[in-house]
Amino acid sequence: MGRDLSGFYDSAYARGGERHAAWRELGARGKADHVASLCATAGLRWGSVVEIGCGDGALLAELSARGFGDSLAGFDISSAAVELARERAIPRVASLDVFDGVRLPVEDSAFDLGVLSHVLEHVERPAALLREAARACRAVIVEVPLERNASGGRPDKRASSGEIGHVQALDRAAVRALVESAGLRVAAELLDPLPREVHTFFAKSPVDQARGLAKAAVRRGLFRVSPAVAERAFTLHYACACVPA
Repeated sequence: MGRDLSGFYDSAYARGGERHAAWRELGARGKADHVASLCATAGLRWGSVVEIGCGDGALLAELSARGFGDSLAGFDISSAAVELARERAIPRVASLDVFDGVRLPVEDSAFDLGVLSHVLEHVERPAALLREAARACRAVIVEVPLERNASGGRPDKRASSGEIGHVQALDRAAVRALVESAGLRVAAELLDPLPREVHTFFAKSPVDQARGLAKAAVRRGLFRVSPAVAERAFTLHYACACVPA
């Protein structure tokens, strides 16, 4: 029997509080940057946009604030998250609904663009979910953390990833294999070592703040010198625009 993901995330959103809500909003700004950049690079349409795994609506709110998409929609397996998203009253959001994590209750090609941002690492059958997204959407943006690397493989890192619901540790080759299995191809891609605000967000003391700043500087410095080495050394965020093969 699979893990009770809906119950896990209902509990997570219920106990998250304002600090974690602010964390999700910080992440949403970077995710929105990636969505907009990839759509422009790949020449994708984004009239109707659906976020699959929309959580509390932070990314939908950021996209709406930027005027991205004529009509927005969201699905999530957590009823608690969907309720939080509805409370935002996000402009141009046509619907926010709970789904079973397997089947979207929409017709084929119902949306111009589907967004799965930091979702596939959380599900036990990522290939099946991506195939469903490809059925429902004319194009798909996928973003995941690349955790199959030297840093991500450490026991403490795997444990912390598990605590936040990661059940997959992916690298770029694994993501591309998932994309191909869904009948899609990568039309554009990007890597992000993350800004210093991400590395310092949970700092509780000046020492923690300094460590976060140093970590951000080292990672971005190595990434500038050699993205390939950085990808093997520590976690980067990887996003790709996927279109029918």
